[in-house]
Amino acid sequence: MIHQKITPATSDDRGTISDILYKTEIHHAAVIESKCGGVIRGNHYHKATTQHIFVTKGSLRYWYQPSDKTEPVKSVLVSEYELVSTPPFEIHALEILEPNQFVVFSHGIRGGQDYESDTFRVPPILTPDMVKA
Repeated sequence: MIHQKITPATSDDRGTISDILYKTEIHHAAVIESKCGGVIRGNHYHKATTQHIFVTKGSLRYWYQPSDKTEPVKSVLVSEYELVSTPPFEIHALEILEPNQFVVFSHGIRGGQDYESDTFRVPPILTPDMVKA
């Protein structure tokens, strides 16, 4: 997992330009909107796909663990204009803290008809009793 704050690459009197990803091959992009907090998304991993989650509105808590469970479950708060990247074989779950919106950029088979073909469900690392509604 890589977590980073996105900052302007350049700015002038018109405003700023912020690079979300640079020299990164992307096969799919999706906008996900959550209507309320207390929601869980994920609890799976991918074998061949890397995902980058860029939060545009609100926040979420990103929970993660290697799929071989050699490390404990960890989490990080991801706020507006922050990016978290999920490599293959990392179990991940999203705790939606409030109404939010984020863009998921994927490298690998993760869109359209292939949406579930590289998704491997696991016993949850994040459960409803862990979520503060």
